[in-house]
Amino acid sequence: MTSRDARRDDDPRPWTHRQSYPVRMLITLLAGVAVAVIGTFAHRMGASMNVPYGLVLAYVILGLSAWCARARCGVTGLAVHLIASTATAWMIAAGSGNDALTPIGFNSDDLPYFSQKAGYLWLIGMIVVQLAFTLMPPRWFRIEKPKPRAASEDDVKLTDDADASASTDGNDTADAESDDTSSPAGESDRASAHDNDADPERADPERKDR
Repeated sequence: MTSRDARRDDDPRPWTHRQSYPVRMLITLLAGVAVAVIGTFAHRMGASMNVPYGLVLAYVILGLSAWCARARCGVTGLAVHLIASTATAWMIAAGSGNDALTPIGFNSDDLPYFSQKAGYLWLIGMIVVQLAFTLMPPRWFRIEKPKPRAASEDDVKLTDDADASASTDGNDTADAESDDTSSPAGESDRASAHDNDADPERADPERKDR
């Protein structure tokens, strides 16, 4: 495992937040489209009973995706998410025709309130929710990057042991050189070398005969 892989393993951020900026922006765009499709199909659940749990669920999914968009790419990413999700939801509403995926534009005393208004609440509410996220403090969307790993006690101990071993080897070498210098044999060798340098004929008898 390389040091880069180790840093990625220690990174607490989600995988989508660790990619390059263009990839993160593409993920944000696709997330906006997906949330719009899911919310459009979910927002009418319970509306016929005047218990709009589907609308609440659609808002929760939208809110989580919008939070991730801003945490991933900042306010620009949230704007892209807003445009993608809103355009997709309104295109589905305009093109649904008789399928009534997002029924809007009718009033009837025979239908529950949320059956009549769920479509409006979804299409307009999704814009309001995401605009509200732009007004929130940036610290609410911050995921801290991992700090450099501090040296552990084991690493410090290994370093100290290595330094102590190097110091011991240096002292041993110095002691050995000192022993060689202070020994009688060493002094005799140095005296002999000095005499030879002073009297070349003594160092080379054959030279004296010539």
